[in-house]
Amino acid sequence: MIDGPRVAPAAGTPAKSLVILLHGYGSNGEDLISLAPYWQAALPATAFVAPNAPEPCPGAPGGYQWWALTSPDGASRARGAAKVAPVLDAFIDAELARHGLTEAQLALVGFSQGTMMALQVGPRRARPLAGIVGYSGMLADVAGLDDPALTRPPILLVHGDADPVIPLEAFEQAWAALAAGGFSVDVHVSPGVGHSIDPAGLQRGAQFLAGVLG
Repeated sequence: MIDGPRVAPAAGTPAKSLVILLHGYGSNGEDLISLAPYWQAALPATAFVAPNAPEPCPGAPGGYQWWALTSPDGASRARGAAKVAPVLDAFIDAELARHGLTEAQLALVGFSQGTMMALQVGPRRARPLAGIVGYSGMLADVAGLDDPALTRPPILLVHGDADPVIPLEAFEQAWAALAAGGFSVDVHVSPGVGHSIDPAGLQRGAQFLAGVLG
């Protein structure tokens, strides 16, 4: 079972909602849990948790990967995300049980490879999540987005237009594919921002999460 750092609700009460933060390739949960303080004012009754991905990342001491980036092609990404999806699903189940919450009180937030995981796992849960936020990411697998069995939580995609790792075209392709699949997709492009999150992107994330988590 994967695990990682947690931040309790700022209100000091039992959690009324949960945000699971999914880090990028070569990073870790300690990195992404740092987003929680920026959002606690808007989400005082929300608990945050940022699990480390299941595999140590070669060449990145203290870093983890959701799957190995052995090939840049789409088929490799799709296989990698599908293979590790049960691990994230089990973690989600455990965290919901820990807090006595349901999917309607849960949002997934991903960065880069973590966004790929959020978009892979979230819509394929049996019950719809409150929402998904994807920073600097893309779809690991565009197949099956029109499947009526998918749940369709609202999605916010945020991307820098100067991202050298995952180009803006990948964001645009994800936006188009999700919209064509019947998802409600909100978007924000940060001018001049690379593979990172700027204050405007953080603010959009706070507004979105406050809206979907009530």
